[in-house]
Amino acid sequence: MKKECIAMLLAGGQGSRLYALTQKMAKPAVPFGGKYRIIDFPLSNCTNSGIDTVGVLTQYQPLELNDYIGNGQPWNLDRLRGGVHILPPYQTASGSSWYEGTANAIYQNMRFIERYDPEYIIILGGDHIYKMDYSEMVEFHKKKGADATIAVLDVPLEEASRFGIMTCDDNERIINFTEKPKQPKSTLASMGIYVFTWERLRKYLIENEKNGESKDFGKEIIPAMLSDGEKLFAFAFEGYWKDVGTLRSLWEANMDILDSDVIDFYDPEWKIYSRNLSLPPQYIGEEASVNNSLVCDGCNVNGIINDSVIYSGVTIEENVIVDHSVIMPGAVIQSGAVIRYAIIGEDAVIEKGAKIGVSDEEITRNSGKKTEYEIAVIGHGETISSGIVVTPGQMIPAM
Repeated sequence: MKKECIAMLLAGGQGSRLYALTQKMAKPAVPFGGKYRIIDFPLSNCTNSGIDTVGVLTQYQPLELNDYIGNGQPWNLDRLRGGVHILPPYQTASGSSWYEGTANAIYQNMRFIERYDPEYIIILGGDHIYKMDYSEMVEFHKKKGADATIAVLDVPLEEASRFGIMTCDDNERIINFTEKPKQPKSTLASMGIYVFTWERLRKYLIENEKNGESKDFGKEIIPAMLSDGEKLFAFAFEGYWKDVGTLRSLWEANMDILDSDVIDFYDPEWKIYSRNLSLPPQYIGEEASVNNSLVCDGCNVNGIINDSVIYSGVTIEENVIVDHSVIMPGAVIQSGAVIRYAIIGEDAVIEKGAKIGVSDEEITRNSGKKTEYEIAVIGHGETISSGIVVTPGQMIPAM
């Protein structure tokens, strides 16, 4: 059952910087963009790129993610030969252990990989929002005769210390790589997307398992390959890419959807697939007002919505104001509530007259000014009682 290329999707992260939104689910399962979850993006990229065999490595709070992916049918990954496979840590004759790093996670699934005897393997993260043709990266890798290829993005210098940073020669060959340097010498950042020639990676995974400490691609595998003179190249990516690992970046990415020039969900040539419930059409009431917003299936809207993303199955009662906010699936916003610059979690209930986020007074005071407000966050399934005020930057439940 030989495959030229398979993908391994690292989806076991806790996503601790998303706090209340990842207490009960893994970060890749967090809802995004009205009708999607974060993991829909790499899975859809695989389908659109012609990659039909994907291993999804789960660990933290895997139940919702496992249920969501199922047999892979929404992404056309329900195949007899290949398809999508959920790969949690498991017990062996020598014992059992959690995945100890990105490289160790791949090492523990070498038997799965070798079932398909691939020439190339793509390593992906499950927590980024972007559209990318992986087949172009594989072709670049083959053309260069590379042992490893890293997808890279040019980032602002002030953000570079958050990433693996590299320098390259005029032929795009990587000559230096440092994981999260304190004083970056370049702004060429790793996107955490790798193509490896499997024969070469296999050797380094085995060596790293014996001698490595962090068992991580950025900290050990990539530096070791560079040190040994292996051929590593940088594949430049120029489209939209967002790491949604923080509450601020998750909110920003949802707001970006409202500008089709930033990220286009309506491109028929590159669809983002998802598993969706059979919900009735949205209903916009006679007294409702909706401006520059996404409102998804199953919503019942009778309030005012401005510059917001309203996920599936949300109820917004009369005299409600929702402004620059993200309302996740199944949430109920009762009459008279005001929500500004906030994220409301899945199935949360905001009772009558509650105030979430930035106050009307602050909005009036800053009228005409460019102001970056802190984001208030209500966790999945939480209830905010009538008349309660949740201030900017406050999180319920508190962490």
